[in-house]
Amino acid sequence: MFVNIIRSYRDVVAVADKELIGKQFFEGKKQLDVKESFYKGENSNPLSKEEVKEIMINMLNEDATFNIVGEKSVACAIESGVITPGAVLKIGGIPYSLVLL
Repeated sequence: MFVNIIRSYRDVVAVADKELIGKQFFEGKKQLDVKESFYKGENSNPLSKEEVKEIMINMLNEDATFNIVGEKSVACAIESGVITPGAVLKIGGIPYSLVLL
């Protein structure tokens, strides 16, 4: 998984499964773009599940927002307590979740 933390007034944590980076998914009029510049940022190496969970938990305590895409990333967010299964949506069969606390 890749994690990109975009620092701003309220940090944005973008998390995506590595195999989805650079792809687009469609469902009716809905579109999901997993842009490398947003989800991967400057990171050249994917992170382990444990590393991603630690980042998510830490950033949850920092009042960040989250943009999560992919089976592994969504499962990690559920395990970390960032989202619940009911917060997961799908576009083109790809699970995603947005968290704006």
